[in-house]
Amino acid sequence: MANSLNTIEIKEIMSLLPHRYPFLLVDRITDYELGQSIHGYKNITINEQCFLGHFPGEPIFPGVMILEAMAQAAGILGFKTMGNSDQLYLYAGIDKARFKAPVVPGDKLEIAVRLLKERRGIWKFEGIASVDGKDVCVSEFMCAMRDY
Repeated sequence: MANSLNTIEIKEIMSLLPHRYPFLLVDRITDYELGQSIHGYKNITINEQCFLGHFPGEPIFPGVMILEAMAQAAGILGFKTMGNSDQLYLYAGIDKARFKAPVVPGDKLEIAVRLLKERRGIWKFEGIASVDGKDVCVSEFMCAMRDY
């Protein structure tokens, strides 16, 4: 089955990002526009390592992991746009982060990231994470590409 030109499957994601289990937080990219925006998702399962100690008996996916998933999607967009996946894409700042609803096992975390501006190697993004069409986290954040 042929993929859309703007989808990225897990093998390519792993070739772009240095992250591995349990910190690889993007399962699939469903669409992207170079230098503009990217959309993808992370399936949240009870097997996630964070659920061992994060509210045992009432598992909630940590908000910082949602922010990290947004940053990883932004990194994929950066690598696809710049064509240099031999660098690290690091957080440079997080602004206006708001958590609106819990994310639990069984949820499909939809990730939408839009580039707001790029200046001198610092990229500023707006990220929205949602479940079933309802926003669960919104944030503005900055990332920078750095050599290993």
